[in-house]
Amino acid sequence: MIIPPSYAWKVVLAIALVAAIFASAYAKPPGRAFPGSDLRRMVLGAIALYGAGLMASLTHHAVVAVIVCAAGNTVFALAVWLSRGSDSGGGPPPGDEPVDEQPPPDPDGVPTFDWAAFEREFGAYTGRYERTPVSR
Repeated sequence: MIIPPSYAWKVVLAIALVAAIFASAYAKPPGRAFPGSDLRRMVLGAIALYGAGLMASLTHHAVVAVIVCAAGNTVFALAVWLSRGSDSGGGPPPGDEPVDEQPPPDPDGVPTFDWAAFEREFGAYTGRYERTPVSR
């Protein structure tokens, strides 16, 4: 079975667009975050491409409409993939102290909690705010 060329390019384009969408969702995210302002510009550009594709479709320029809308879809997929990046990178930024430091090795450096004082203060607190149940 031979597919006419007028349908073949549509099938190839559909496969390419679906592949771009799946790649944006499942491909390994970029190593660093992309600035949010640039992502917003990309999304606005993709929306503008969709608008141009709509105008081309309304003026009966089908091939131009398909190409411009496909470009908009690709830009959206790229923006989704770039938005998945993060700067966490596994280590602290250069020059900064590590966030989770290990506790000191000797027990004298570990803070203790005074449970007796806590219970006294909690008892005083609940004594001030005791409520009588409302009868039904």
